[in-house]
Amino acid sequence: MTTDRIEKTIVLRAPRAEVWRAITTAEDFGAWFGARFTSAFKPATTVSGRITTPGYDHLLIDIMIERMDDQRLFSYRWHPHAVDATVDYSKEPTTLVEFTLEDVSDGTRLTIVESGFDRIPADRRDTAFRMNEGGWAEQIRNVERFVSDRRTSAAARH
Repeated sequence: MTTDRIEKTIVLRAPRAEVWRAITTAEDFGAWFGARFTSAFKPATTVSGRITTPGYDHLLIDIMIERMDDQRLFSYRWHPHAVDATVDYSKEPTTLVEFTLEDVSDGTRLTIVESGFDRIPADRRDTAFRMNEGGWAEQIRNVERFVSDRRTSAAARH
């Protein structure tokens, strides 16, 4: 088992364009992820927001958008498990989060990979990895629910 990389994969019963919108639109991403961002996602920008998940809603989040290859790859860097509001994480290395989309017969395969944990300071590396491993397991279900609910709502309107 690697301690440098987390990988989660799911097949979403939705066209790639809908999944792409869910992961690359700041409002949609925030809705399933549990954050409210102050600006749109664009490559080579840092987007700030506030966590909206109860118990974590005192925390701010910064993600540095790296790539947005249309309907294929979305990636950003961040400070994993940066949950202590009294700590300045800005001097620490970041991890890379990549969302990859592929067409499959049942819809769209979404793969989420977070890598770079081996560069995180040793005193918090294991906790950051463990918490994000569980976090991504939950977040992949959240994005599935978000996409499914959006499709159900759209179908009901027609």
